[in-house]
Amino acid sequence: MGVMPVKKLIITMSLPMMISMLVQALYNIVDSVFVAQLSEEALTGVTLAFPMQNLMFAVAGGTGVGINAMLSKALGEKKFDEADSAGGNGIVLNIAAALIFMCASFMGAAGAFIGTQTADPVIAREGTTYLSIVMVLSIGMSAQVTMERLLQSTGRTFYTMITQALGAIINIIMDPIMIFGLFGFPKLGVAGAAYATIIGQSIAAALGLFFNITKNKDIRFSWKILKLKADTMKRIYFVGVPSILMIAIGSVMTYLFNLILGTFSSTAVAVFGVYFKLQSFFFMPVFGLNNGVIPVLAYNFGARNKDRIHEALRFSITLAFCIMCIGTLVFELMPETLLKLFSASDDMIVIGKVALRNIAWHFPVAGLCIALGSVFQAFGRSFYSLIISLGRQIFVLIPVAYALSLTGKVEYVWWAFLIAEFVSLCLTVLFFRRLNEGVIKTL
Repeated sequence: MGVMPVKKLIITMSLPMMISMLVQALYNIVDSVFVAQLSEEALTGVTLAFPMQNLMFAVAGGTGVGINAMLSKALGEKKFDEADSAGGNGIVLNIAAALIFMCASFMGAAGAFIGTQTADPVIAREGTTYLSIVMVLSIGMSAQVTMERLLQSTGRTFYTMITQALGAIINIIMDPIMIFGLFGFPKLGVAGAAYATIIGQSIAAALGLFFNITKNKDIRFSWKILKLKADTMKRIYFVGVPSILMIAIGSVMTYLFNLILGTFSSTAVAVFGVYFKLQSFFFMPVFGLNNGVIPVLAYNFGARNKDRIHEALRFSITLAFCIMCIGTLVFELMPETLLKLFSASDDMIVIGKVALRNIAWHFPVAGLCIALGSVFQAFGRSFYSLIISLGRQIFVLIPVAYALSLTGKVEYVWWAFLIAEFVSLCLTVLFFRRLNEGVIKTL
């Protein structure tokens, strides 16, 4: 963390996570490809479930960011007891969150949530079936995220690549088997897609636990580190809560965007769901890069090495921008090919071609924002990221999308993404300059 050449270090830290997240994105796409073969209603139902799924990930992932920042900084400062406490407390907190989602599902939260977005009984049934299962069994996802964050925080990203890739491959294999009832399995439809996801996540979590216990020597695993400490929880959530809210804002955005698109047709909602799956193939590697850069920045912040911080930021920004430019080109040049992967109807292709091309223009700007914003999380300034995310997704994207929907033309609604992303870039640059002048230059 402190001596390896920065570019080599970032590639070493990030490449396994970028590859594993590419596999994650692939299985998200494959998941929807198989669901789409059932019906467009099934695809729409899974799309309506996404905001709640994202909320569950927000809690696990945001807590993981808090664990990551505290643990890496503690290691940089040679405070090993604090590092152990961050890891143990993070495990307990994410398990508790999963149990809360399980109880909410038993109380009918899944059906109520889907029912607020559609009056179509078929779409509601499919969405509720899928969401109920992933909520009840969310402990697999929560445990996987936690185990992988512990490995990432200590620089063992190769093992996270293995766990994520294995979980994704198992999901891809189990999807058609459980959805269509192959090899003697019962045909479960949408429920099969949910079970395949849970099985993949749970096996990945078990493997992640094994790697942490046997390979992660920076955390001294014992029952003692699981004891909750008020100061540790406070420090995890000081960074984690803004991250949770920042990701959860995405759930609010997708929920409200579904409502806006629902005024046009359920097909428009399905197109939005397809877009979210496809864009992950480019956004997920950038997030993988981001996850690899954060420990590097946090460690060198603890070690007070300003030059390595600047070099890491310059390299990650350039790489993120290039990845997103490739994404824009793909969406612009082959939207119909992408849509046909999801058994798109003629109406869906007409709406989807315009949607993918219009939305894709914001990708390079988003890459800049994500890469530059990594410094906020690494330095314990996640509230900056929260403000930026609120501004982009809630105070700009949704109002602009709603205003454009009043024209009665759905093709105009997609431009809201580009407008919102430029606002996000302005805020990101503003906060980075403040942080650079007040913190980085004083190291």
